[in-house]
Amino acid sequence: MNIDEVHEPIITALPEVREIIERVWKLEKNRLEKRVNSHINDDIVRIIKEVVR
Repeated sequence: MNIDEVHEPIITALPEVREIIERVWKLEKNRLEKRVNSHINDDIVRIIKEVVR
């Protein structure tokens, strides 16, 4: 599997789905950089609710 195959579902996703993916990715990246070990589920639910509105 090459990198294009990995990115294809993201590239072809609806704009709302791409926004959710990008925001969750940034959230997780920040958490990893800060070495935060708390639960992320509430933050992901919040992001989804904001985008769906």
